[in-house]
Amino acid sequence: MKINFKLLVLCIAITGGFTGCKNSKSDYKNTSRATGWKINDGDGGFEYNTNFKEQETAPGLVFIEGGTFTMGKVQDDIMHDWNNTPTQQHVQSFYMDETEVTNLMYLEYLDWLKKVFPPGTPMYENVYSGALPDTMVWRNRLGYNEVMTDNYLRHPAYANYPVVGVNWVQAVQFSEWRTDRVNELALEKEGYIAQGTKNSVTVGEVSGTFSTGTYLMNPRAAYGGNVDSLQGKRKKANDSTNVYAKLTSGVILPGYRLPTEAEWEYAAIAIVGNREYNNIRGRKKYPWDGEYTRSSRKSAKGDQLANFKQGRGDYGGIAGWSDDGADITAEVKSYPPNDFGLYDMAGNVAEWVADVYRPVVDDEANDFNYYRGNVYTKTAMNDDGTVTVLDPDQVVYDTLPNGKIIAKNLPGSVVKVPITEEDAYLRPNFSKSDNRNYRDGDFSSSRYFDRFYDESEATASGDTRKMYNSPKHNIEVDEEGKMVMEYDKSNRRTTLIGDDVRVYKGGSWRDRAYWLDPAQRRFLPQYMATDYIGFRCAMSRVGSKAKQRRKRPKG
Repeated sequence: MKINFKLLVLCIAITGGFTGCKNSKSDYKNTSRATGWKINDGDGGFEYNTNFKEQETAPGLVFIEGGTFTMGKVQDDIMHDWNNTPTQQHVQSFYMDETEVTNLMYLEYLDWLKKVFPPGTPMYENVYSGALPDTMVWRNRLGYNEVMTDNYLRHPAYANYPVVGVNWVQAVQFSEWRTDRVNELALEKEGYIAQGTKNSVTVGEVSGTFSTGTYLMNPRAAYGGNVDSLQGKRKKANDSTNVYAKLTSGVILPGYRLPTEAEWEYAAIAIVGNREYNNIRGRKKYPWDGEYTRSSRKSAKGDQLANFKQGRGDYGGIAGWSDDGADITAEVKSYPPNDFGLYDMAGNVAEWVADVYRPVVDDEANDFNYYRGNVYTKTAMNDDGTVTVLDPDQVVYDTLPNGKIIAKNLPGSVVKVPITEEDAYLRPNFSKSDNRNYRDGDFSSSRYFDRFYDESEATASGDTRKMYNSPKHNIEVDEEGKMVMEYDKSNRRTTLIGDDVRVYKGGSWRDRAYWLDPAQRRFLPQYMATDYIGFRCAMSRVGSKAKQRRKRPKG
């Protein structure tokens, strides 16, 4: 009999030499393609969620399928800002809040902080107060707005209105808190922790709190080290191999965060619903189709499509059917969504995004998931090799330049530290921890700058030759414990732009129609708040780009 050796070798290669040609179509779902070992094979085996389908859409979010778009303004720029030159960018798929974060959502956060970290406890006295929105942003020296100052945040009449008076730092901290609460609920549902655990924390029956980072890196330290007493049905079922959820379990969701500027603009312009050439090339002026702010649909002809300032002394129009329905902010979902299903991506309130502001978007350096603001950190480790977690009675506070004290790290959270030169040694993609001013045009970004300029000597002599040398206000505490604030009165300052200045996007109820264009960009120090800036959260998508491939339209 003549043997076909080529076919025999091919069969052995496909099957790993174990099972013969008849099993060559194995999908290796529960068997390792590398070793042939069984996956999830009891004690000591490799644990992995082989039944994972796709990422679950977290509360409040809608799916945004990624793609390419023209970022920046391509209409006539009557303001001549020159800070939004068109660039072609590509954004990965992600999720975004369908509405701005509302007063009700933020009050839930404040209520949790007040119960878990009582302000009457000296150690926690600034946790709750540091998260409070600034309700005095409504005040005007020549206006009577006390009704908003006293009622806007807490009165049920404004429950579903966008929260304002929140600075960028507070918005980031809300996102982190939201991540922990959503993942805590997911672990309850999947039986990793007992039902009602989240409520036991708020009423004081459990001394510690849940942190997603702590649970993933050192699960026994979760809930102040009490996690073993809070195990759910998996523990009761004597399933000793899956007592703690891991990242490989597929249960833990990525974190809520602020969207990047590129993500926000891509989601706002929503060219997914219109494939006309001009729109794809960036000619779409608003989040909706058309060149006007009023609806052209027969059933709603003439209705305003956003909440914005229509003219001097005109915040909503003449009372009646032609009014836009709001004079300050409006209840979320008061206007039609864009083609991604997102509400108020123009008007109502402007929104914080994650990016540090610079006048130029450097597409030469990167045109994929563009973001300026990376400060790379790593997990702090103890001498015994365990992850450093803040004790239940330990809080790390930070004082912002305007004197507001915030909790930088809450009890039970993982401690992060900047990466070192050793961590970045010989890396081709980054060389230091703080990359906020990378290639931004300042002096140190110039070619051959080091031949003529010693930065250490210049700093010692007070010579600040950086392009972005914004004021540095000083805050100190005197011997009596009183806070002393000193304005930066240096005449060397040449700009308001610095590494703590963040981008905000979208027009607001205080803005004219010009600012409704999603390409427009403005900036404000991250520690400041206003009555016209709010925020919404985003979440990265892991896995496939789209939930399912769209069929090409017929015709």
